[in-house]
Amino acid sequence: MTTMVKRKVYAAQVSDIVQAGSKLVEIRGIDIGIYYVNGAYYAWRNVCPHAAAPICKGKVCGTKLPSEVYEYEFGKDEEILRCPWHGWEFDLLTGKHMADDKVKLRGYEVLVEGEEIYVLMAQ
Repeated sequence: MTTMVKRKVYAAQVSDIVQAGSKLVEIRGIDIGIYYVNGAYYAWRNVCPHAAAPICKGKVCGTKLPSEVYEYEFGKDEEILRCPWHGWEFDLLTGKHMADDKVKLRGYEVLVEGEEIYVLMAQ
């Protein structure tokens, strides 16, 4: 059994992310969007699994939730990342596509130490 070794790599300052809500950073040649949502940090690779669009350039918003016929319930405000090319919506907390949970963004573990944010990357 092989254990994948991960190394923490500096990504940003806490103040950079909290003020703006997100920040796009480049780590080892990979564009990663770091998001601050409901008091927690999430990191997603800047590639939409549908057509390789720069997903982190998309809008952070809410979405329509499952509801009864002719009812339109809005929710998950500021928890949805909408692809700028084709409008695919992903949950920022899980990375899962809103209509098909088998489709998911590539995520990275985030570590916060004091005022510094790190992303854990495979070596």
